[in-house]
Amino acid sequence: MDIKKKRNLLLGHKIIENLRKRHFEAYYCEDAQEAINMVLTLMPQGSSVTWGGSDTIRKMGLTAALHASDYQVFDRDLVQTAEEKQAIYERAFTCDYYLSSANAISEDGVIVNIDGNGNRVAAITWGPKRVIFVIGINKVAQTVDAALARARSTASPINAARFNINTPCQTDGVCHNCKSLDCICNYIHFLRHSPKGRHIVVIVGEELGY
Repeated sequence: MDIKKKRNLLLGHKIIENLRKRHFEAYYCEDAQEAINMVLTLMPQGSSVTWGGSDTIRKMGLTAALHASDYQVFDRDLVQTAEEKQAIYERAFTCDYYLSSANAISEDGVIVNIDGNGNRVAAITWGPKRVIFVIGINKVAQTVDAALARARSTASPINAARFNINTPCQTDGVCHNCKSLDCICNYIHFLRHSPKGRHIVVIVGEELGY
């Protein structure tokens, strides 16, 4: 086995072990295609499903696979108006499944996310019956503090640029702990334990997203 794949496998399984201690349902997949197959297996055909702004699940092909299967899909990318998008945000709270990635995850299994609007962290916290995270191995940080630093200093500036949001971090790529009206870091969310095993985590042994 390639030494990088071996390291990712060992790290991935250690995180899975720690997630299960926190009552998450958790799995390790070597690559994106295996992760897509896993998610499709976890969700019964006909289930209702939606997601937030995750670049990970789009670029890995997961959302396309859902559209090609027998699911009731609510996709904000396909609507035309702000009102329609808002309706999908609200529909998330009654869906069977909500899909997300993460800005970071600590080695001991704490998931960290930062939101500008809060729709994603709200759905992760309450509403949909199950939440499935798909997290690339590049999102792993050694500690919770390191995970928060990654979310703020790596993921947030990239996402600000991706959505063309007028923040200081988009100008120079550095977190300024800003108070901009357009700040993308309004809601900071730590998920350290899954109540009643509501959350499923799929760790993928390759780099996905930011």
